This record gives sequence, C-alpha cells and structure tokens, in this order.
Amino acid sequence: MLSSTIRTRATRGPALLLLALGLLLALTACGAATGATGAAGSAGTSRAPDAVEPLPAEPAPQLPATAASADGRSVTVTSADRIIPLNGSLAEIVFSLGLGPKVVARDVSTTFQQASALPVITQAHDVSAEGVLSLHPTVVLADRSTGPAEAIAQIRAAGVPLIVLDDAKRLADVGPRIDTVAAALGVPDAGRQLKERTEQRITEARAALPGADRRPRVAFLYLRGSASVFLLGGPASGATSLIEAVGGEDAGQAAGLTGDFTPLTSEALVKAAPDAILVMSKGLDSVGGVDGLLKLPGVAQTPAGLDRRIVSIEDGQLLSYGPRTPQVLREIAEQLYPTAAK
Repeated sequence: MLSSTIRTRATRGPALLLLALGLLLALTACGAATGATGAAGSAGTSRAPDAVEPLPAEPAPQLPATAASADGRSVTVTSADRIIPLNGSLAEIVFSLGLGPKVVARDVSTTFQQASALPVITQAHDVSAEGVLSLHPTVVLADRSTGPAEAIAQIRAAGVPLIVLDDAKRLADVGPRIDTVAAALGVPDAGRQLKERTEQRITEARAALPGADRRPRVAFLYLRGSASVFLLGGPASGATSLIEAVGGEDAGQAAGLTGDFTPLTSEALVKAAPDAILVMSKGLDSVGGVDGLLKLPGVAQTPAGLDRRIVSIEDGQLLSYGPRTPQVLREIAEQLYPTAAK
C-alpha cells in the first residue's frame, strides 16, 4: 500500500516530509470519488464492474484458530461474527471468501460495490481506533502499512484479536495472503478454493497475452493533481510484478531507480523512455485526463506521450494483489495491446 511509503518518507527530511504531507492530503479523496474516466488511448476498453466475486457458498468458520501475525505475535481468533479489514486488499479477500455479511466496517480504500454501505473507519488512510472499537469487532485484519501504530496498539489493548499481514507487492504474494486470511478466520477450505480459482485465472490471463516483437516499457506514475504530487514508480512501487506479468518492462526499474517512487521530472521520464504509462484512474482524473497528463514535465516527449498510450486502472484494484488481480492483468493487457484485443 502507498501509505507505508508515505510514512517511511516522513522520517527522511523536511523536503520529503512536505511531499508526504501532500500525499496524505491527496489520498483522502482516493476512495471517496466514484467515477473514473478511461485513457483516450483505450476508450474502447470496457471496464468490469467494481465488485468482487464471492465463492458460491458462505463458509462456516471453524474456530478458535491461532494465526501468526507478521509483527511477531501469535493471535487467537474465537469469533468471526464481526470482521473489520483495515484496507481494501484484505476486504477483497474476506468478501471473496464469502464472509462479506460478517464485515461491519471498511477503510477508505475499500471501494467495491458490496462494501459501499459500510461505515468508514479511516481518515486519509489513518485508522480511527475509536471508530473501530465502537463497532465491537471480534477480529481485525491489518497489514504493515496500516497505522498509526498508536491506533493498532489501542485496538489490541481493548482485547480485540488483530492480525497483521505482510504487505503484498508481487503476484507471488497473492496465494499466501489468501491462505493467511482464510486460516485466521477459520475457513481454510474456502481459502484453498479461492486461491486455486485465483491462480488459475492468473494463469489464463497470462496465457491469453498476444505475442510481441519486444517488451514494451511501461512507467507507473502516481498522480494526485489536487496536491501537486507526481511520482515515478520504481521496482518497489508494487507495479513491477504486474507490468512484467503482462509482458512489459518496468521503465522506472530499467532507468536505474532502486526504491519505490521518485519525484517526476523531465529528466527522469526521458531516461525511462516509456512506451506506455500506467496510472490509477482517479489519479488520471485529478490531472485532467490524458490531455492534462501530457502537460506534466516530460510526458509529451516520451514514446508513450507521443502515442497517447495510457493504461488506466481503478485505484482500488490496481495494487490489491488479491482475487481480482486476474481482472487487473486482463485490463492492463487490453489497453497495452489494443489491436490484439480487437
């Protein structure tokens, strides 16, 4: 999740602190908007509904279950009657397992249709411990990007079982993440079904890719125009695995970036020389669509800018690394190789 990147940057000096504050303010609107415009270069691509696909039957949790939390704790869950997942990726897994009726709240990044009526218990991706505890959860799911730490500690101090998962940034993380959530909630068999379904669909999505003479270079840009935040993704941004899975090359990595993000400059983008640009849909909207994107430093001078080759994916789906990742791969491929999709 990008929020972990923000918190890390806040410790690296005044200039990056200002950047982090800008990101935090911008992210407030990330889950609130509901519409999204596709890129001009992919106007013919039909978007799937922003919804998850639960397993056919709601599983019956077999509890108690003890789970290893990523922060070194052993957590025992005795009831899954009132679940609160603290980010969209974890909520996607819980709903896909068929346990959506037991979820009592959502965070701002949980934007899919089935969760839309739930109360939001985060502000700009920061968890409100009071909001969580007021809903009397029997189990809370988080990952390393969830914070602030004081809120996590307060929830645990109230006696609520809270399980932290490692952040997911690669396709290889999808299966283990599903296993961990399912085991913690006492539905390991449903977890195996969901993992098998997801992995099969990922394999099918990759098998359907068109042949290409060379690997297109794809730059992942994180955009929040309202806060003037424009970042170029590197190998730790979370997008590299998706780009490579659809036959592309991460332009930021190819240009020598070694971390997660760097401020977007003409020099950085020209060096990356992307054939296509990957963005989140609300980020694209925030700069005024493709026309506005082309006005950012260096974009119009890249092969991607000259061809208006922009790949736009819903914010809540792109980096979720969960049951909807096969859909993400298909949508990226359809927009990256538009002639092959016809």
